[in-house]
Amino acid sequence: MKPLLSLLLSFGALLLLARPGHAAPRAATDTLLRIAANPAKGFHYPYFLLVPKRTPRNAPTYLMVEPNNTGLLNDTLAVHERAARIAIGGPKAGLSRPLAREIGLPLLTPVFPRPAAQPLLYTHALDKDALHATGELARLDEQLLRMIDDAREQLRALQVQAREKVLLNGFSASATFVNRFTVLHPERVRAVAGGGLNGLLLLPLDKVHGTPLPYPLGLADYRQLTGHRLDWQQYRAVPQFFYMGALDDNDAAAFDDAYDDTERTLIYEHLGRQMQPTRWQYCQQVYQQQRVNARFKTYSHIGHGTDMLIFNELKAFFLAQL
Repeated sequence: MKPLLSLLLSFGALLLLARPGHAAPRAATDTLLRIAANPAKGFHYPYFLLVPKRTPRNAPTYLMVEPNNTGLLNDTLAVHERAARIAIGGPKAGLSRPLAREIGLPLLTPVFPRPAAQPLLYTHALDKDALHATGELARLDEQLLRMIDDAREQLRALQVQAREKVLLNGFSASATFVNRFTVLHPERVRAVAGGGLNGLLLLPLDKVHGTPLPYPLGLADYRQLTGHRLDWQQYRAVPQFFYMGALDDNDAAAFDDAYDDTERTLIYEHLGRQMQPTRWQYCQQVYQQQRVNARFKTYSHIGHGTDMLIFNELKAFFLAQL
């Protein structure tokens, strides 16, 4: 019988291989799965799935998702896979792993490449070039949806019942990814949190000051990209939490891999050349005016990073959504 799970790694002595139809015992330690790419199911890249030992069995729960953010360009997929493996299970993991472990939630991290051969294709931020990519890189947002669907099957084999909607978390480029993903697929998001996102969000507006705002700045071409209009009722129902460090000077708007010249002009002329406080406050005002269920916070003591204060607030935010 072909294994349902392509590879299983563990943090302790537990080694378990789950197969379709075989019930998995309650784990004595965290379990990390590597799931191979499956083009037949709609995803061309592998993903990692962490199942903390505190994850409830035989009871509905939520899957947490954080897209990978390698932070570098490289044409070797193994480089991005190694970074994703460290992020979800290594000693220098980000906030999503400790959040998932403390709350008791399964956690998914995809292994999306960021090819050096296409330096303007900022896949890890789901920019405009990424959304218009072709071949195996086409529509990474939809590939992530298919990974989520597959992960729910994998979890069922471990007696974990993950709901259809997910919890999204990210920082820096991965925060930008989850912000944009939520606008594209609000029907699949239970709640989303993101920090260090350059004081710039995808604005739920078609135009600003009479000027059209296309993706990834706004909704002007939303119907062309998705085939339908934004479901405002579902979008406004998603609890959102976005934060910045007041000392953060990491402004992606200045870089060509994040925004092209046309987008940069729109940002500087209409949203604010100064990342903080001008542009960051403008985004908050738009979300409030559009009645988006979003909370914003600026941490005065920190730059482009996180700490235990932020961790505890994220934990409280996600616990409130369960």
